Amino acid sequence: MKTELNSMKWHILIIIIVCILIIPVVFAVSNSFKTLADAFSNMFNIIPANPTLENYIHVFEKLPFLQITINTFFIAAIVTGFKIITSLLAAYAFVYFHFRGKNLLYFVLISTMFIPFTVIMIPNYLTISCMGFRDNLWGVILPQLSDALGIFLLRQSMRTIPRSLIEAAYLENVSDFKIIKDIIIPLVKPALISTGIIFFINSWNEYVWPVLVLKSKENYTLSLALQMFISAEGGTEFTIAMAVSVMTMLIPLVLYIIFQKHIINTFTMSGIKG
Repeated sequence: MKTELNSMKWHILIIIIVCILIIPVVFAVSNSFKTLADAFSNMFNIIPANPTLENYIHVFEKLPFLQITINTFFIAAIVTGFKIITSLLAAYAFVYFHFRGKNLLYFVLISTMFIPFTVIMIPNYLTISCMGFRDNLWGVILPQLSDALGIFLLRQSMRTIPRSLIEAAYLENVSDFKIIKDIIIPLVKPALISTGIIFFINSWNEYVWPVLVLKSKENYTLSLALQMFISAEGGTEFTIAMAVSVMTMLIPLVLYIIFQKHIINTFTMSGIKG
């Protein structure tokens, strides 16, 4: 009886936390279908008094929204693809290659996760400007082609693979790239998927770096478009901003819902071996 009571308490606590976290999403969706007058007079009413699609229509009329969405998807897809490739190759090297200073190099690499973005922001901006990629989508992409978090997660997943399996492949003179293709990738596929989703969502929602690099509306990402409406005319385009926020979070939310099991398993597996 006591165990069931404790379990019920934890379930109630989790439900409360989930409700608190979902409030901003419900708030955004609700107000995106309201008129401005309705939003200011009944902002916290979940069901709009007079539902309207004006806000969504206005977004497409005022901005090249389809192009902005394509820009955001292009950046997120390229960044995710490169990060997965570099993380996979680096993790494989750290697990199965033997070279002097490997542990020190890994420690230094992982420690970069704790360096604030503000420290590297100016050097990256100056480098991108000198290369001629300011106000260019590639200026956003190039500094983000690798990620220490991905190396860490994939390394932890690879460490669960029996080493004898890889050693047997070496005895058969199988090349490293064939080992990665035929053995490693199938075995760490859930970790690859979840890590890719994490990279995609982070890149999709990124704001600080794109706002430094991109200046023209044609090159905007969704996060920049959202901020433009939030700050416009003292917040008088509030309902339009909510419509943009709903469209911005739709794709990452769907991806997370589909692949949430893989994401949770990856973080659980990352603690199996140190």
